[in-house]
Amino acid sequence: MKKLILFASAALVSTALRAQTTPATGKTSADSLLSSMEGTEKAEPVIATFKSTRLILGATTETVKKKNLNFLVIHRFGDIGGSQGGGKTLFGLDNSSDIYIGFEYGLTDNLDIDFGRSKFNQQVDLGLKYAILHQTSDNSMPFAVTLLGKAGVKAYNDNAAFPTFEDRLAYVAQAIIARKFSSKFSLQVTPTFVRNNSPFPFLNGNENNFFAMGVAGRLKVTKRMGIVVDYAHPFSKFRDNATGDNRFYDPLGVGIEIETGGHVFTVIFSNAKAITESSYLSATQSDWGKGQFRLGFTISRMFSFNGKKKEASNKY
Repeated sequence: MKKLILFASAALVSTALRAQTTPATGKTSADSLLSSMEGTEKAEPVIATFKSTRLILGATTETVKKKNLNFLVIHRFGDIGGSQGGGKTLFGLDNSSDIYIGFEYGLTDNLDIDFGRSKFNQQVDLGLKYAILHQTSDNSMPFAVTLLGKAGVKAYNDNAAFPTFEDRLAYVAQAIIARKFSSKFSLQVTPTFVRNNSPFPFLNGNENNFFAMGVAGRLKVTKRMGIVVDYAHPFSKFRDNATGDNRFYDPLGVGIEIETGGHVFTVIFSNAKAITESSYLSATQSDWGKGQFRLGFTISRMFSFNGKKKEASNKY
């Protein structure tokens, strides 16, 4: 999996460093730039790199447009196999490891504010997401970059591990870097910083701070459906060295994404129990090899309050 991160990162970096043929025009970046200077061609932003603001585990570069509201319902069932799964729990359908209800509102076309609450640790999150760079059709900007910052509080988790309000706070900062390579394939990498004011899980030797790297992709298979994959690796000596019942695993999710009008519906399998970034990056201890993965789904419903018709999709 670490090789996957290196490969995805290298793919995006090499794209930025070399002149590529533009899919829509057949021109190189240098040709497109020259044409733009001569006034014969206008660079346009590439839209719909991903179909939703979230993929499986985390966020994409997509933001909610101004005066639009995105309503999210995310559910993770219990283990399909292992000691907690099997027929006795209808392969996990009797249980739920996490449920997330969230809202994302567009303050501008490039900036949205996010709010949500998850069952896992009863965590409440507030975040801001800002698209600072957009990929262009002439390759003068070869990728999109979106910044995400979140603060979360384990609102009711006031046990001995989290005795004060400050102890229950967690923070996440991400730089999401994505490229739409063609009308069918998009890829992103997500450098991430996680801060838990009190180490989570509360285990001896656990760090308050660590970095992580995510890799996610979408492959379009029909006009309305795509295959999605989402993976993350925390760079944590504590997690790398943990053994036995305290062993940690990299979160991984695979699924199918279906777009139906104003809805995006995703059905997934993942070993991550938690939905919020600070939780699944800190505390994924489920092993795919032992059947400790679960069925889940995400429903994304967009509402518009600006009285404008939905922008037509860019074919590229």
